[in-house]
Amino acid sequence: MGDVTFVDLSVPIQEPLEGELEGELAKALAARIDYEDHQQSLPIVTRIFGCAPEDLPDGQGWTNEMVSLSTHAGTHMDAPWHYFPTCKGEPSKRIDEVALEECFGEGVVLDLLGHEPGERIGVETVEAAAAAAGGLKARDIVLLRFGYDKSFGTAAYWNRYPGLTAAATRWICEQEIKVIGTDAVGFDRDFPSMHDDFAADHDASKLWEAHRVGITHEYFQIEKLANLDRLPARGFKVACFPINVARASAAWVRPVAMIGL
Repeated sequence: MGDVTFVDLSVPIQEPLEGELEGELAKALAARIDYEDHQQSLPIVTRIFGCAPEDLPDGQGWTNEMVSLSTHAGTHMDAPWHYFPTCKGEPSKRIDEVALEECFGEGVVLDLLGHEPGERIGVETVEAAAAAAGGLKARDIVLLRFGYDKSFGTAAYWNRYPGLTAAATRWICEQEIKVIGTDAVGFDRDFPSMHDDFAADHDASKLWEAHRVGITHEYFQIEKLANLDRLPARGFKVACFPINVARASAAWVRPVAMIGL
């Protein structure tokens, strides 16, 4: 591959750290991983092979892990089925219906640093960031850099972050973009901010507004990206193929940026 630089754009799937499980979202998306070591596996290994432990190298079996988690845990891609039952009047695509061709292409980073938690990022801000990155082209994979991955492993990561307005999301989609990612936990702003705003003004149009754009515009969003600070604004490719989970609303993905490919 010569001089290609690979950048991992994912956060790890891991059990929650101490003090991290504050808020409903952190609890709902927490992973549980049961680890089986080389000794714990001996009963099943010896049963399968019909052997004794001394027949194995140093009396060692194999390792294994059992993982329980939501399809929306870790870095993952949401399919339109997650947003609403229909998209443009037709049944919404589930994650196993997302075309692989949509998940590889030219990447572009929109610099949205400096926005406060709970802030609604509007069209003018997104247009300016896109212009600064050289504009958007059809089928670009658009990555939103808020910088919120830097609080990964803390309670703040799960509970406080900005997000796009419906209008800003719609504008990106109308540039013929199908994949949009963010380094925040969610594509919309944090749940507590939406809750508090609705309690104050009862404006239902702001509830999960960016996701709901998927009712009229088909797009696939990646949440919980990382390391966007290691990328240029342009000049790299992104591969972000979701795991093939049958009939699911989302699936885990390990996005990788390739600079110099």
